[in-house]
Amino acid sequence: MKWKKFIGVIAVVTLFTFIGGCGLTGSKDQKNLNQNQADVESQENSGTPSVNPQPTQEKVEVTLYFSDDQAMYLEPDQRTVEKGGRTLPEILVEELIKGPDTKDLHKTIPEGVKLLSLEVVDGVAFVNFSKEMQTNHWGGTTSERMTAQSVIQTLAQLPEIEKVQFLIEGQKKESIWGHGYTGEPLAPAKDIVSGE
Repeated sequence: MKWKKFIGVIAVVTLFTFIGGCGLTGSKDQKNLNQNQADVESQENSGTPSVNPQPTQEKVEVTLYFSDDQAMYLEPDQRTVEKGGRTLPEILVEELIKGPDTKDLHKTIPEGVKLLSLEVVDGVAFVNFSKEMQTNHWGGTTSERMTAQSVIQTLAQLPEIEKVQFLIEGQKKESIWGHGYTGEPLAPAKDIVSGE
């Protein structure tokens, strides 16, 4: 009888110990789980860069060359533009495509033209235009010269650029507009910029 009581007491104590242990272990596991989750969130937050809700855009002042009223000279047109991850040569050509801000100056690049790529190698800027540079051009020797030289004079301001090679859809053309030769890199012409 004593043995039965003793075994019963042992069984009850063991059962309570087991149940209590499970409860403690469960709460420990829950605490560990909560801690691990907090650690993960903390790591994720520390890995995330702080973002300025109003990011600043780097701006650059550029000088572009457009045709005067008589298509005799190129005149400078200055503006400040956002860089937006572009190189300075790309900015210059893309702003030329937009046209002048100054009232008395005239576009030198036809409507619909896109800059496809621009690479500078050994002092030569390889400027790759869409086909509209050729197909939408208004023609004439003087207009062709203004178009070519506005691009060349604008880019040649940069110390790394001495000449410009015009490309249409990635291809060299002997005469893009029908008169002047464009099959090799062209240098800035003298006495075409007003006041020089």
